[in-house]
Amino acid sequence: MSLTCISFACLLTLVATMTAAADEPPAGEKVVLVVHGGAGVRPKAQMNRQLRKQYEDDLRKALLAGHAALQNGTSLDGVEAAIKVLEDSPLFNAGKGAVFTHDGQIELDASIMEGKEKRAGAVASVTRIKNPISAARAVMEKSEHVLLVGEGAERFAINAGVPEVSPVEFWTAERWKELLDELDREKRDELKPKNPQGPKPAALEHRPDRNRFGTVGAVALDKNGNLAAGTSTGGMLNKKHGRVGDSPIIGAGTYAENSACAVSGTGHGEIFIRFAVAHDIVSALKHGKAHGVTVSDAAKGVIAGLPPEEGGVGGVIALDAQGRAAMEFDTEGMYRGTITSDGVIKIAIYKGE
Repeated sequence: MSLTCISFACLLTLVATMTAAADEPPAGEKVVLVVHGGAGVRPKAQMNRQLRKQYEDDLRKALLAGHAALQNGTSLDGVEAAIKVLEDSPLFNAGKGAVFTHDGQIELDASIMEGKEKRAGAVASVTRIKNPISAARAVMEKSEHVLLVGEGAERFAINAGVPEVSPVEFWTAERWKELLDELDREKRDELKPKNPQGPKPAALEHRPDRNRFGTVGAVALDKNGNLAAGTSTGGMLNKKHGRVGDSPIIGAGTYAENSACAVSGTGHGEIFIRFAVAHDIVSALKHGKAHGVTVSDAAKGVIAGLPPEEGGVGGVIALDAQGRAAMEFDTEGMYRGTITSDGVIKIAIYKGE
């Protein structure tokens, strides 16, 4: 049985005891943009007041940039503007703050999709594109393709007018130290006796959640009722040669459909790909609305259905065409925020906020 069927069945069981979905929120209270900065947050013990303010400030900048773009633009404009702010911030695992690969490189992935005609574009393993989300949009709007990778994606994006930078521009001292620490752990693990029962890979045992589930994303709703979603990432810390996660895979890390919702995910990329997480949420909502299923129900059901024993944890943001948002995760927290049509902002990091 597919996860869609499992999730949908679970949701139908839940709604048997639920009332019908809430009425559409008043116009000024509609959420028009949701952003996330990854479901791998710093432990509370490492989050001092000043550092938290920096995270909140950048999330707020992203929300304001996306909101401004939505005033006279499309949901795609809102998504791109918001994600560019997060890509330019050294705090998040995308663009400027991306983690390093095993070979000491920074390889970036991104995707974008609109919900009216379900057009999409993505890039993977780019190393010199300032804002990969803009490259993904260029693929969608200026080519006949959906996904371009590596040097070919870079050449296409640059020819399309997307700014190019030196790969050095993405380097940060904190991320470099994280790679060195991880490589040192790998060497120590190689010397340990092997457990025939099959222990978790060292990378999953040791790597901080914030480097496993570091991604940024946005979902938006414009004045014409059109949805869009986008996701951007540097991938997993110490990822091996040629590895690509869920962020540039349409249906895994990103999906949008006007009849349901727009979704951006953050989590263990291999699991999100295998279980088509973003598309599954859209499908669960689309087929469950008649039974009272809400966007929050759909998101919660799909995330709950991922196999934790295989590292199937993470989070999603989602937004439906009525301006109802969902921010579901099963980690300690997720950097996240919303803004309504009249500019009211809410930002949170940890569970329960």
